[in-house]
Amino acid sequence: MKAYLLAAGLGTRLRPITDTIPKCLVPICGRPLLAWWIDLFSSSGITEVLINTHYLPGPVRDFIKENNRISDVKLTEVYEDQLKGSAGTIRDNRDFVRGSGDFLIAYADNLTNADLSGMCAFHKEKKAPLTMGLFHTNNPKGCGIAALDGENHITEFVEKPAEPKSDLANAGIYVATEEVFKLIPEEGVCDLGKDVLPSLVGRMYGYEIKDYLIDVGTMPNYEKAQADWKLITER
Repeated sequence: MKAYLLAAGLGTRLRPITDTIPKCLVPICGRPLLAWWIDLFSSSGITEVLINTHYLPGPVRDFIKENNRISDVKLTEVYEDQLKGSAGTIRDNRDFVRGSGDFLIAYADNLTNADLSGMCAFHKEKKAPLTMGLFHTNNPKGCGIAALDGENHITEFVEKPAEPKSDLANAGIYVATEEVFKLIPEEGVCDLGKDVLPSLVGRMYGYEIKDYLIDVGTMPNYEKAQADWKLITER
């Protein structure tokens, strides 16, 4: 199985750490964040991963070179001179997954031990264009929020709603089919959450991630992730 790992963010909220280290390589318990993703992909049957870069691409290239020497998960870099947005990156690298069946999309600034195999099996069973990973948030007004019916269809998806209908937030992990490419604008910067997912309401499913997941993109979350992950990995 193949995956897109979106890793080109500037990491401005993690400065000064990200003055010299790209966000996807910030250390978590002594290892780069990307290394934890590789472990998860390897245990989930994901063997080929496309990583987009933009800010400080050199260290990411070094990581990719070393990873491909020692790991069964092979990484391919695509450099973006100008950021294309999450959907734009996928659109412009469609050939990476062409004809390969279901594929995964994930944001590299998350730290998680999510059951990706279980999510992929759920998606395969539902036969939908896209399955969105969801988690319970204590700040639904600040997230993309999904409402589900009894069959786990996503019946509404709203970015940062003023009146949230649930606390189930977009986890930034998706399993998709090539049908999603038909819904991405053909040109320009575009975002999955704003430009693609709303058009899939009623046709996509939500999969609740019950494992650990946190966006490490802010200093408080980064510090929390360090403490939490130490406990998780020592169990």
